[in-house]
Parts: sequence; structure tokens; C-alpha cells
Amino acid sequence: MIPTHWIAERSKAVEMSGIRKVFELARSLTAPVNLSIGQPHFDVPAPIRDAAKAAIDSHKNAYTLTQGAPEFRNRLIADVRKMYPHDTERDVIVTSGTSGGLMLAILATVNPGEEVVAADPYFVMYPNMVSLAGGKFVPVDTYPHFTIDPERFIQACTPRTKMILLCTPSNPTGAIISPEAMQRLALFARERGIVLVSDEIYKAFHYDGPARSPAEFSNEVLVIEGFGKTYGMTGWRLGYAHGPKPLIDEMMKLQQSTFICAPSIAQWGGLAALDFDVSGIVADYHQKRDRIVAGLRDRFEMETPGGAFYVFPKVPRGSGSDFVAECVKQNLLVIPGNVFSKYDTHFRISYAATDETIDRGIEILNRIAKG
Repeated sequence: MIPTHWIAERSKAVEMSGIRKVFELARSLTAPVNLSIGQPHFDVPAPIRDAAKAAIDSHKNAYTLTQGAPEFRNRLIADVRKMYPHDTERDVIVTSGTSGGLMLAILATVNPGEEVVAADPYFVMYPNMVSLAGGKFVPVDTYPHFTIDPERFIQACTPRTKMILLCTPSNPTGAIISPEAMQRLALFARERGIVLVSDEIYKAFHYDGPARSPAEFSNEVLVIEGFGKTYGMTGWRLGYAHGPKPLIDEMMKLQQSTFICAPSIAQWGGLAALDFDVSGIVADYHQKRDRIVAGLRDRFEMETPGGAFYVFPKVPRGSGSDFVAECVKQNLLVIPGNVFSKYDTHFRISYAATDETIDRGIEILNRIAKG
């Protein structure tokens, strides 16, 4: 045993992810029906793999510039400015995944004791990232429909609020933030001098309308995007952030002293990914969304998610943890809702799986719910 005083208080404040615990549990089960993993079930498309292989073979294996390989970053800047033509000063940094971008953004802005306001349910890493910066995570209840009411967020803000952190589509609920709510919060944040960060890692997966962003309404919004979910590149650790140049510059300084740069080979794959059409993949996931909602709606209370690849049903009885324990006994892996929330009333299903696996999961869930 190492001496307890070796461990810093910031590390003690971080808890092991409940999702990782489920991953470990999966190893002990024989051929589980796995609807727990938050990553695409498809392989990285061939043109992206080929571009990465070509980069290796052409000796593009060294560090890139901290802000990103020029060819890749310049393409991202061009695409971002085309998307937001009103914001000609918006700058870009390539990051080690979206999580790396979020961590840089929080470290660059949040002082010890300052507050970060976000929706409950939330992405499991948000509270820990805020704790590492010495900040205070302030969750705003969005139950039962998981819609963002901007007035609730505004009421949660205090003189200590430094950041509002949004995620659309949401992990774990798949909920979409309305353009009206985006605009209200973007303008409020600009007026109050609060940093508004929009986590848009699931941006490609919108099923009932086009993707929207709070950056449409204010040039002070920082947007975090990535490649892992859209192209199946989760292990490549590639993301990017775009927003006001002074903030991007600060994030660049921190990246230089931590991650150095995003993986160089992944950046060349990312450049190829920007020209790959994912509409077929998104259509397939739209069908999976409809499949699982139709299969469970008779026995489970749940909202139809507008995006991402998650459903967040309410358990039919008892706690979310107890229900998930029963699922595990039936060789089904899902995630208890209290991993993402102060409540233990729901559970998360990932439908990033084959249709066969989804159908097996539906059968098990309905059988357990029937009792």
C-alpha cells in the first residue's frame, strides 16, 4: 500500500465512472446482450483508415503543431466559418478527443470556487472535470421530459457562475435543445459575461430536423466537436473546439503543456473524414431509434430521443440500480441512471448495436418489466 498522503485531494474528489464498472462487469459475463457502450458499432470507414495508413507510410508520424496539423486545421477553420459566416474571427484548435477539448476549456476558464451550470442528467465526466479545476458543478433538473428550460438555468446562475455547459444531442437522454432555448441562453451568457460551452459530439445524429447550435446566436459561444461518434473513431482520440480566438489561444497554451497535440495520424484520418458522407450511417441509427422506442413503449415510460444513440427510460418499479442489477442477472448490460444524475429512477440504453442485439435487449427488458 502506498502512503495515503501521496494522493492529491483533487484525485480523491474524482470517482471511478459507473460506466467503466459496467465494462468490467461485461468481462465476467458470457456473450452478454450489450446495450451499454456509448460508441458506434460500425468500423471506421475505409477511406479514413486508408488516409491514416498513408500518413504512416509517408512518414507523417511526428508531433504536429499544438493547434493542429495546418492542412487539417485550415480545412476545419474554412468549414466553421462557412457555417458561421457572421463570425469571421472564430478560431479552431484540434484536441485529443472532445473530452480533451472540454478539459482544456474548463481549465482555461474556471477558477477554484467558481460554478459550472449544466443539465441533470449530464455526461458522466462533467462533474469530475469541474472538480479537477476546483470548481463547483451545479446541476439543473430537466426531469421528466429532459427539455432545457432556459429560465431554470438562469435562476441557477449566481455571481459565482463562470460557465454554462450544454450538450445537444444529450448523453444520456438523446434530448435536443430547442433553438429558442439556445438563443435565450446564448444572449444571457453574453450579457452576464458567462462562458457558454456547447458540447456537440453527437451533432451528426439528429433524426427529426437539422442540427442547430447556440453559436448561431452569439460569437462568444465555444463549441466542442469531434470525430469519435460520427465515424466510429473513438479510440483515435480526435476532436476540435472553435470559438473566440482569445479563449482558443489560452486552450492552446494549456494543450502545449499537457497533451502536446492531438495524435498526428488521427488528424490525417480526420481530414479524410471531413469528405466522407455519413448520411447512410445516420439513417441506420434513425431506424434503430425507432425500433427500440417502438419495442419498449408499451411497458416503459420514456421520451423519444431526438438525437445521439441513447434512450433513457424510467424503470417500471424500484430504483434504477436495482433494475439494472436484475438486467445483469438476465445477461443484459445497460447503465443505471444515477451514473448520470442525482436521481436513481431511470436507466440508459445505447442502441449503437446490431438490430439483432437490440431485439434481444427489447425482449429481455419487456420480460423483466412484466415481472
